Amino acid sequence: MATEESDDHAHFLPAVRDWPRGYGEASWWPFVTALGLLVVYTGASLYVIGHGSDLVSTTVGLGVFGAGWIVSIAGMLGWIYQAFIVDFWDRGSHNGGASLRLGMLLFLGTDIATFGAGFAYYFFIRVGGWHTEYLPESGLLTSVLVVNTILLVLSSFTIHWAEGQLQKGNHQGFIQGLLVTFLLGVVFIGGQIYEYYELIVHEGFTLVSGIFASAFFGLTGIHGLHVSFGVLLLGILLVRGLRGHYDADRHVSVTTVSWYWHFVDAIWLFLVAVVYIGSVFGTEFSPF
Repeated sequence: MATEESDDHAHFLPAVRDWPRGYGEASWWPFVTALGLLVVYTGASLYVIGHGSDLVSTTVGLGVFGAGWIVSIAGMLGWIYQAFIVDFWDRGSHNGGASLRLGMLLFLGTDIATFGAGFAYYFFIRVGGWHTEYLPESGLLTSVLVVNTILLVLSSFTIHWAEGQLQKGNHQGFIQGLLVTFLLGVVFIGGQIYEYYELIVHEGFTLVSGIFASAFFGLTGIHGLHVSFGVLLLGILLVRGLRGHYDADRHVSVTTVSWYWHFVDAIWLFLVAVVYIGSVFGTEFSPF
């Protein structure tokens, strides 16, 4: 029995329970996520095509779009579960956590490419400006934007403070800082949902309202998804922290999640400067 148990965990940590079984450290969850995102973009394309022709129904596009998100979210959750939850806290980190750090750096590198493609699209359609008819009547510079930005910037300081307290051996301070960061993230998501509600329901500003709308909802939606998964990761850290899984010498996942959160914060500041504030400039002329 001892041999079977040792063989069962003869993997490189942290993915001690690979999926599907028998592939060692390898995981299929990233492929599931990528497949889901491919279906998401396909559904969005079908929805847009359905608005301009009779080739396909918009309902089909929405259905494919929704199915894609279900698959991609399932893949992301499985990926997170495998990397951060399953039995990880009962064992040490492989290579001192170097694999997790490298994995997060590679993930952030691909995320830079993802957001870079979105911003490239925005800059392309932005050249020359557009009429104000492409923008929501009330504009985008609202109090919700100000509050959300303050909260997200503040959350970067709180998670940095929490990590510092952990390294100093102040476990209570670490938990408090992590909890505040988690709550700030939750409030930010609520603020973005409220902003979407106001724009879509009260102003009729939707994804198909024009070229600016497609860029706005695309970029802010992707960022909101990142914040949502960041909040999920913070929740996992909080639960593990309450169970005493971290200390001054053991905090690899805290560090990697902190990197991710700072990255999300930086992207938001760039998004606010370029999309929100940038929307009030160059509206006198339209190249279309």
